[in-house]
Amino acid sequence: MKDSVETIKKTVAEVQGKKNIRTGMTETVEVTVKPDGKPVSFAHGLNFYKMFWILFIGSFAGVVIETIYCFVTSFELVNRQGLIYGPFNLVYGIGALVITVCLYRLAEKNNWWLFFGGALIGSTFEYMCSWFQETMFGTVSWQYDYTPLNINGRIDLMHSVFWGVLALFWMRLAYPRLSNLIEKIPNKIGIIVTWILVVFMIFNTIISGLAVWRMSCRHNDIPASNSIEEFLDEQYPDDLLQKIYPSMVFV
Repeated sequence: MKDSVETIKKTVAEVQGKKNIRTGMTETVEVTVKPDGKPVSFAHGLNFYKMFWILFIGSFAGVVIETIYCFVTSFELVNRQGLIYGPFNLVYGIGALVITVCLYRLAEKNNWWLFFGGALIGSTFEYMCSWFQETMFGTVSWQYDYTPLNINGRIDLMHSVFWGVLALFWMRLAYPRLSNLIEKIPNKIGIIVTWILVVFMIFNTIISGLAVWRMSCRHNDIPASNSIEEFLDEQYPDDLLQKIYPSMVFV
């Protein structure tokens, strides 16, 4: 029995250490549990925990990267966050998650599959985000009306190419390394911290959406009709939201 357990442990270790040469991803398909029946990692494979961490880290990293990009190109520090509390933007986070889920099975294909797949998925996602924001809140945060080969000012050729390059970089370099780091988080700590962050992000998303919705109502001279709307007007006035969302304009 002892020899059997040691053999299983060795097999687990070998599988955990086996790398796919092309993608750099850890191959854990053959063995996903330890001899005691517990998962090798709370975020093994592409489960809920892994996907949430991709969304969370992507939401933060996207804000940091675009802030640096804006500063380098225009020498201005522009706030690019999408949620009221913390430097998070769900557009980046959901974008990273969508690209990961959609291209995960294409990681074995050549780079052109990832490039064109990322360009198509990213462009569609960006278009839908712009449409949703305008439909729900009557505002937009980016406009490409005067750029070549744009579609309704929501997406253009340059940004489609950017999505393709980003997807290629993400799937070949960033995601494999990030995935391995996430899987190294201890199980108990990882699960507890994940659910704390899930609650925080849900609250942050809801309060941010309601605050922007009330801003849109005030823009259209619609007064508060209950205590919740009065609270939103008092705690999240226009001057505060304009600092958080400097690129947002009403259409």
